[in-house]
Amino acid sequence: MVSPADGIGPGLPADHLRRIQALTDIGLARLEVEELLDELLGRVRELLEVDTVAVLLLDPSANYLVATATHGLEEEIRQGVRIPIGRGFAGRIAAERRAVTIPEVDHSNVLNPILREKGVRSLLGVPLMVGNDVMGVLHVGTLRSRSFTDDDAMLLQLAADRVALATRARMSQTERTAARALQRSLLPGQLPTVPGLELAARYVPGGGGEVGGDWYDVFGLPSGRLCVVVGDVVGRGLQASVAMGRIRNAVRAYALLTEDPAELLRWLDRQVQHFEHNIMATVLCAVAEPGHVEVTVSSAGHPPPVLALPGVPSELVEVPADPPIGLTLPRRRRNTTIRLPAGANVVLYTDGLVERRGEPLDSGLARLTAAVMPGPAETVCAAVMSRLIGNEPSADDVAVLVLAREAEHEVAPLTLVEPAVPRALRGVRQAVRDYLRRAGATKEELADIVLAIGEASANVVEHAYGPGGGLLEVHLEMHGRTVTATVRDTGNWREARGTNRGRGTTLMHGLVDAVRVDHDGRGTRVVMDKTLGGVGQ
Repeated sequence: MVSPADGIGPGLPADHLRRIQALTDIGLARLEVEELLDELLGRVRELLEVDTVAVLLLDPSANYLVATATHGLEEEIRQGVRIPIGRGFAGRIAAERRAVTIPEVDHSNVLNPILREKGVRSLLGVPLMVGNDVMGVLHVGTLRSRSFTDDDAMLLQLAADRVALATRARMSQTERTAARALQRSLLPGQLPTVPGLELAARYVPGGGGEVGGDWYDVFGLPSGRLCVVVGDVVGRGLQASVAMGRIRNAVRAYALLTEDPAELLRWLDRQVQHFEHNIMATVLCAVAEPGHVEVTVSSAGHPPPVLALPGVPSELVEVPADPPIGLTLPRRRRNTTIRLPAGANVVLYTDGLVERRGEPLDSGLARLTAAVMPGPAETVCAAVMSRLIGNEPSADDVAVLVLAREAEHEVAPLTLVEPAVPRALRGVRQAVRDYLRRAGATKEELADIVLAIGEASANVVEHAYGPGGGLLEVHLEMHGRTVTATVRDTGNWREARGTNRGRGTTLMHGLVDAVRVDHDGRGTRVVMDKTLGGVGQ
């Protein structure tokens, strides 16, 4: 039943009321959206006694109208008709947001040639509106000249309002479904297995289940380093998810060109500002050394990580928050190095975890810091979500990623026996690197020890044996936090040849804490000690 509240007064002719009832029939609500549109267009065509009915909707750019549903103008859909806003018949309706009538169609008032080719003579169109938003245009046409009345325009607008609401519902549901599918496809289905490091993550959509642009990513680099990224594209819905996908893939591509987080974010910023207009994102990029003792972090306006060390209260890491991606091109971006001792963990997250309406951000950060403790990654992740999310729905998306370095354990001694030839030195250096990473050496400590052992081994290859050759033996073992490396041979050393030779021992003294060289009838033994400082303490 139609009431005056619907904008339709009493005393209307019965035929007019019948036409209105046909468009407001409550039974239409039980139809699926596609069925509803088809039924409404059919009723409009019959009630207004017209030959064509068409719905054109705004495309994602909001610059064009795209033919979407029709009775009598199927060519528009099959040919992908697009009408610019402000041009032609439909474009004028969308721009002016009012009904437009064309009594006689010609080249000056209709842009779409299909209307002329079909012999359409007269047109009436109205905007599809939801609130103050234009969604598209509904128009009808006749193959004979006709003067459309105000009642015709009112009836068509009534149908347009029904079409607009149904279309908005369909678009919202379609966007939510597509955004969820896209989000699932871009978040890691399974975190990588990284020796010596535990990983755990959570992602929860906010805002009643509508996903946005939050993401996390973990992947290995050609050098053996690990790249970890957490980011948040400003906005919600499908467009934010699509933008997130493009940025996430760009990060992966740039990570193959540079393993410096600040430089990677600088390149990403240039790409977004050149190609992705009106997009802004906060991103935190971290690269962990192969031994995971050090993590280099750069932040593009992202919340700081939380670091938990054994026996020490958790704290926010002081990471300079350079401008977000897409906001402005800073003169430079900065890196911060985080030491991650054995048994420690670091928590990366998006702002939905800590931001609450009407509450200072510092309160959320304090809750997070209190919730983070050293421990297994899954345990830490669960504790963070329980403490900060609990049973309350989050207004914003939440992404959390935890990196936990395994607790210190005894590293078994390593013994290498190789032919004393130059080609063996590369394999020795690689094996020593792997051992020192397991022992928790920093990048600098690892480089010093490998170079010292390399010098001692090269001396064996060059000086210990004659043409008959012999064996090179390298032995490493841990005494607490001190690495003891022994390089020995079973030959009789020859004098150094050429000038500026024999300086290897001096170099070794500069690289390690102590060096001892023993010669006897069974060969030569070089023993070097180096204490790994500040790790696991």
